[in-house]
Amino acid sequence: MTEDLDWIARAGLKAKGKRPQYLDPEDDRVLSILMALVGEVSVLRERLDTVERLLDSKGTLSREDIENYEPDIETGRERNLVIREYIARVMRGVQQDMEALAELEPPIEDVVKEMEAR
Repeated sequence: MTEDLDWIARAGLKAKGKRPQYLDPEDDRVLSILMALVGEVSVLRERLDTVERLLDSKGTLSREDIENYEPDIETGRERNLVIREYIARVMRGVQQDMEALAELEPPIEDVVKEMEAR
């Protein structure tokens, strides 16, 4: 059934409703492109890890071996850590900006106390 789907056409479909905008339109578009690339690189890294593990264990591989590979729990944990570290590196600048903004804003409790004192 999935063989009949046009995945390229489906990838270009727009979601219903207004897309949330967090930054100015140009930066939002660049961030969207970046995150799509991060996803693609993540898939490639996982697939390469599969190839390497199959070569280590069997010394040879086929496309079928790659497609049917199922990682064990430990491999899943290793991959999870690798992807989390990767995303943290990619998003480091955004994270630092968020932390800087948080430092500029006083805790809500302080704001409430100040308003009550007025």
